[in-house]
Amino acid sequence: MTDMTPRKMKGSLLERAADLYDFGAPPRAPQAQPVPMPEEPDSTLPAPKPIRGPAHEEAPLPRPRLERESGLASIDRGMLAEKGLLVPGAPIGALVEEFRQVKRQLVQTARVVKKVDGDRSRTILVCSARPNDGKTYCAVNLAIAMAAERDIDVLLIDADFAKPDVMKRLGLNDGPGLLDALADPTIDIEACVVATDIPQLSLLPAGTKSNTDTELLASRRTGEIIAALLAADPKRLLIFDSPPALAATPASVLANHAGQVMLVVRADRTSEGDLREAVALLEGCDHIQLVLNAVSFAPGGRRFGSYYGQEDTE
Repeated sequence: MTDMTPRKMKGSLLERAADLYDFGAPPRAPQAQPVPMPEEPDSTLPAPKPIRGPAHEEAPLPRPRLERESGLASIDRGMLAEKGLLVPGAPIGALVEEFRQVKRQLVQTARVVKKVDGDRSRTILVCSARPNDGKTYCAVNLAIAMAAERDIDVLLIDADFAKPDVMKRLGLNDGPGLLDALADPTIDIEACVVATDIPQLSLLPAGTKSNTDTELLASRRTGEIIAALLAADPKRLLIFDSPPALAATPASVLANHAGQVMLVVRADRTSEGDLREAVALLEGCDHIQLVLNAVSFAPGGRRFGSYYGQEDTE
């Protein structure tokens, strides 16, 4: 894993990645053209962390919500595996280790943010520059990885109001959520939270679609809801899955409430220009981390995939 020091990078994004990783053909974008690299190194962007995952986000077929006797929403582990998502309790593999590395850096940065911004350190915004870069895939996997921590309760919030996909990814139906509570102050936001049978993981749906979603987010009510969610559980970590920064405005508004931004970068497609523009729109948050998605590692490379693929010869 490379250093994810916020907003600092030795060399451009693609130069940095090319120096450290063996890039193979992107699994789902064989026709993608390489992004031209600048001649001079650039030091204004943070270094990326690689994530191996689907090259784009595919919405799975909706499944009915299953409720166990305990009242917890039941998440189909087999479906998680089919979609390339982390499966709680499954054997440790390359993908698990990748997200362990990602969350360790985010947890470390949260400690730094807490000294200055207090509870704001418990909010993470997951975003991308453009659609189909894998940001929801990364948000769900990050939430599952964080929920494995002993001292963290994760609330994954679907804030992609135009194209909500978090509940479907986990095989659950949408219901009342964030937009409903933003529009109606009488709604108790905790009543919209869906507890799951993955220990320490809860979900908050996007809610009823509205033509004024950005305006609702920009209201004082958003800060009140976030404060209420954090106050309800001192161990709670909020992870927002937002729309792409260059495609919709909610991301830039939510950045003002986030302690950190995890900006998902497509290895084979995100250009330096898109990345710079997205970072500029998210400047309401001082800590922006880059995660490199859709990386294809060559056999025998230095990443976790080669380690876990080896047989024990000792």
